[in-house]
Amino acid sequence: MARYDYRCTECGTQFEVEHPMTERPEVSCPSCGAPASQVFAPSGIAFKGSGFYNTDQRDAAPACCDSCLHEGCAS
Repeated sequence: MARYDYRCTECGTQFEVEHPMTERPEVSCPSCGAPASQVFAPSGIAFKGSGFYNTDQRDAAPACCDSCLHEGCAS
C-alpha cells in the first residue's frame, strides 16, 4: 500500500490517504466532505556524481594496439 497526499477542492485541507497504486479512488475531504484531488510533489531523490548518464559509460577513444585497424587511430 502506498500513501498519497490529497487536498480538498473546497476548504484546502491537505491529508494523506493509503491505497494500492493500481487504484484511483474518489476521495472526499475528512473535514467538509467535498471532493479532493491528489497533490503531486517533487521526489526527494537527487542523482549526483558520475555513473547516472549514458555518456558516463562511453570511452573517449577505443583501446588501440600495434595491429589496430580502427579508423583515425594513432597507432
